[in-house]
Amino acid sequence: MAAAADRLTEKEIQDCIGEPDPSTKEFIMQQTMLRVKDPKKSLKFYSEVLGMRLLTTYHNAGMKFSLYFMGYANPEDIPEDVSERSVWALKQPGTIELTHNWGSEEDDAVVYHNGNSQPRGFGHIGISVKDVYKACERFDELGVEYVKKPDAGSMKGLAFIKDPDGYWIEILNAGMGKGF
Repeated sequence: MAAAADRLTEKEIQDCIGEPDPSTKEFIMQQTMLRVKDPKKSLKFYSEVLGMRLLTTYHNAGMKFSLYFMGYANPEDIPEDVSERSVWALKQPGTIELTHNWGSEEDDAVVYHNGNSQPRGFGHIGISVKDVYKACERFDELGVEYVKKPDAGSMKGLAFIKDPDGYWIEILNAGMGKGF
C-alpha cells in the first residue's frame, strides 16, 4: 500500500474500483445539500451570480425548515404543476439543495462550517464555465468574494469564489482536464 503522503499508483486505484452493480444503472448524483443562514441572500446568489434556476421548494412548518432546489435547466423543461415539478426536480442531476432552518438569519450564534477550516471535511462544489476569466470579470462586477483568482497560486486558470455562507465554489473549464 502507498505511504500516507504518496499518491495511489494506477494499479492501487484499479484494485479499489469494482464494476458497478447493474441495479445501480439508473442512479444519479442528484444533489448536494448546503445549510444556509439567509435564504434571500442565497437564492439571489445562486440565481443571479451562478445562473441557476429554482427547480422546486419544500417547506416543513412542523420542523421549521425549507428546502430550495437550485440547478441548471431550461425554463420550458420545468413542469408548471407543483407535484410534477417536485418529482421532475428530484430526477435532475447535479442540483444544490439549499436548506434553511427558520430563524437562523436572525440568530448571530448560527454559523455554518464550510469544511475548509479545521476540522476539514467538505471542500467545495464545482461549476464548469466556458471561459473562467470572463466569468470572473462578471463576478468582479457583482462584488463576489474570492478565495482564489484565476492567476493566483500555483494552479492557474481556475478560481474559487464564496457564496453568502462562505461555501467555496470552484470555477473551472472542462478543457482543464486535458492537462490532468
